[in-house]
Amino acid sequence: MVSNQLHKWLKKRDWPAVQGAMLDPLDVVDFPRRKCKERDEHGRLPHHWLAAKAQTHTHALASVGVVLIELNYEALTTRDKKGETPIDIARRSGACAEIIGLLSHTPEEVRSLGGKGMRRLYAPVAYWRGEMCMWINSRSWADCHKFIDEHDDELVREVLKYSNSDLFRFVACNSQAYSDSLLFLALRMIHRHPLSLIARDPHGQLIIQYAEHPKYNACKEIVKVLRLTPKYISSTPFPTLLLQSLPSKHHEIYGTYNTVCQFIKHMKYDKAELVEIEAVLKPTRKCDVCSSLPAKPCARCKRSYYCSAECQKAAWKKHKKTCKAPTTPPATEADLRELHKGIALLNMCIQRSGAGDGPTSVVVEFLVATNEA
Repeated sequence: MVSNQLHKWLKKRDWPAVQGAMLDPLDVVDFPRRKCKERDEHGRLPHHWLAAKAQTHTHALASVGVVLIELNYEALTTRDKKGETPIDIARRSGACAEIIGLLSHTPEEVRSLGGKGMRRLYAPVAYWRGEMCMWINSRSWADCHKFIDEHDDELVREVLKYSNSDLFRFVACNSQAYSDSLLFLALRMIHRHPLSLIARDPHGQLIIQYAEHPKYNACKEIVKVLRLTPKYISSTPFPTLLLQSLPSKHHEIYGTYNTVCQFIKHMKYDKAELVEIEAVLKPTRKCDVCSSLPAKPCARCKRSYYCSAECQKAAWKKHKKTCKAPTTPPATEADLRELHKGIALLNMCIQRSGAGDGPTSVVVEFLVATNEA
C-alpha cells in the first residue's frame, strides 16, 4: 500500500476498501496501527477524514469508525493544521448521528468501553457478524440459534448480508458432520437471505463451491440445501423447506414438530417461522359476508366466519337455521396419549438446557430417542 492510501480511500468514502484491509490484514501487513497514525499534508489523521466524509450511515462506515478509534484512541483529541479535532469536523460537515456519537467520546471513555463495547454500541451488525463467525467456526450452533431467537429479523438479515454474505461460506466450510441443529441453522439463515446462495466471494466462488470442495466436503444434507435457488427459497414456506430437507427417517415425526411449534409460541423462537407454520396448519379465513380478512369463527358453531359484529348480525337471519354447537366425541386412549406427548415435548422445550438450538433439534432428538427406547 502506498503512503497515505488509507487517506485516499477515506476521502472517496470507500469504506469497503478500508474494511477489507482491516478484515484481511495479511494483504496489507502494515495497515493496522502505523497507517492509523499517519498524517497527510493537512496534518490530518484518517479519523479527521472519516469525520469529514461520514454524512450517510452504512454498516461498513460504522465498523471502520470503531476500528480506527480502537487502533488510535488519542486521535479523538488530535488537532489538524486548522486546529480542528475529528468531532469538530464531524459537527461542521453534518456527519451522521452514529459517527458524531462515536467521535464525541474521550480517549478515557473509549478505553473503558473497549473495542468490543464500542462495536456493540455503534456497529452492532459488524459486532454480531464477528460473534456469529466465531460460533460457526467453533461449530457452536446453539449460540447461533440463540442470536436468531433473541433479535429481530431486521438485525439478523443485516448481519447475514454483511461482508458479502461471508457467514454462509463459513457454514459451508464447517458442515462436515451432520446434525439437526446445523441443518435447521442453515435453513433459517438462507430463508432470511436467499440471495446469499448466489453471492460470490472476492475470488468469484459461490457458497456451494466451498461446500463441495474436497478440502471442506460438507455433508450431503447441507449440500442439498445450498443447491436450492433464491427463487425457490423465496416462494416456499419454511415448514415445506424443513420437511424437504430433513433426512427421510425423520419425515414421520414432522407432523409432531408442527404441533410442538404451536405449543411453544410463547417462547422466544423465530416469529416469522411460527407465523408461517400456523398459516399452513390453520389458513386465514375470509368473512362470510364481506370477504374481509381476518375473520373469526362463530363462537357457537365454529363453522361460519365473520370480521365484525355488524357482519355477524347481518347474516344471523339465515345463519341461525344452521348454527348448532358441534358435538365433540369423547376422548379416546389414543387422543390422551397424543396429548401426553405434546405436554412432554412442551416441558422439554422449556426446561432442557440447549433448547436454544431451536424447535427442530430439540423435538427431533426427543422423538428419535423416544422411538428408539
